Amino acid sequence: MSLRLVFDTNCIVSALLFEQGKLAWMRPFWQAGDHKPLASKATVQELIRVLTYPKFKLREPQIQALLADYLPFVESVELPENIPLLPDCRDKNDQMFIELATIGRADVLISGDADLLVMADACGFAIETPADFHQRMQKRN
Repeated sequence: MSLRLVFDTNCIVSALLFEQGKLAWMRPFWQAGDHKPLASKATVQELIRVLTYPKFKLREPQIQALLADYLPFVESVELPENIPLLPDCRDKNDQMFIELATIGRADVLISGDADLLVMADACGFAIETPADFHQRMQKRN
């Protein structure tokens, strides 16, 4: 069964930048095409903004190459101007992931962010850490 997924920005950036890191499994996972990552205009803008952080020392061609390893595999979800009433995230900057997961009918939002993880019982989709999600996917195979 194919899952509809929302990865938060930190997960995506870690998967793209740290090829030997804890989240390196994510890149081949989303590229396999068995499951569908979701993205909205706001989440893509956030991803681009984070990739331009000076601490990463990435030039434009490097950023474009990293985006090419993610964006072709996502389903773009257009969010309506008037989003229905949703649970509020403690961190207003993370609300975009709740909105995307809700409007995009996601099965799982993957995040290590405590402000999102505490919302698991308030949403109509699962919210899991990358480690928990990865472990669950390995058990399915």
